[in-house]
Amino acid sequence: MMADKVRTVWLAVIAVPLVLLALRASYAVTMPIAVAAVVIAAVWPVEVWLRHRLPERIGSLGTILVLLAITLGFIAAVYLSAAQVVRAFAQRWGEFESAYESATAWADRWGLPLGGKEGYARLIAVGQDLLGNAYTISVYLAFISLLVVLGLPEIPALRRKLQAAFGADKRSEVAQAADEIAGKIRDYLATTTATSLITGVASTLWALATGLDLALVWGTLNFLLNYIPVVGNLVGIVPPGLYAVVQFPESVLPIIIVVGFSVIQITISNVIYPVLQGRSLSLSPIAVVVSLSIWGWVWGIAGMLIAIPLTVTFIIVCEHFASTRWIAILLSGSR
Repeated sequence: MMADKVRTVWLAVIAVPLVLLALRASYAVTMPIAVAAVVIAAVWPVEVWLRHRLPERIGSLGTILVLLAITLGFIAAVYLSAAQVVRAFAQRWGEFESAYESATAWADRWGLPLGGKEGYARLIAVGQDLLGNAYTISVYLAFISLLVVLGLPEIPALRRKLQAAFGADKRSEVAQAADEIAGKIRDYLATTTATSLITGVASTLWALATGLDLALVWGTLNFLLNYIPVVGNLVGIVPPGLYAVVQFPESVLPIIIVVGFSVIQITISNVIYPVLQGRSLSLSPIAVVVSLSIWGWVWGIAGMLIAIPLTVTFIIVCEHFASTRWIAILLSGSR
């Protein structure tokens, strides 16, 4: 028995890195499929609700329209927030350059690695890269949308095929695992949306309290970035911090503003967020952070967006096999 467990551990040690490398190499295909599966699991209750009230095809169309409305809303929020930020910095570009040079000189005096002119060039290069990747992101979004549109109507047929392929016991186990995975994904999205809303409201109120311009924009930006756990919220500190330096030159207010945003982000994103996610998804906080690192390495930002659902799926699958149940126990947040 002990030999079998040791063999299983070694197989897992060998197989997991190989699978992750394969997923990373096949990013262009496997990432959109995984994202589409998460989206379908999230909107499936809407599909079921509509199908009980409308013909099957019309119900699927209604679900797609609801999903389209949500997607367009997010895209509009991203576009409007980004446009406001770009316009604000463009209007005060001279002040921004002057403030950056002053900050660089201060950092040089204290030996801090702000980067000087090289750091400024890197900052510009990052912005150019983001704009240059807009076309690639649009192509992936279109591909994911196509998979969702084609996949939603096929779910009932897929369930019937699974029922035909497995015996009564296995059929029930497979259906139970699939339903559990979909339910956990919906729990994850609900919790993330709640914490994103808290982050956005808190950021807006802090900006208003300190007199920082574009308070609603900073709140919206942090609401959106919260969907990238941990990393997104740390990134959300940078734009309002830079703008505070421009708006309040030669003042301690920028430091106060950055500290306030940092407290909000660290408290909500790195304390409340992992705890809530861990409880709702039965994940340990360390498993949340590790999964973000692994899936971020495999699929970049897209991997970080769906890291928690993918990890939960992995745990649920492991729970249904005696030889891998120990992995689920290690990753679970239950004591």
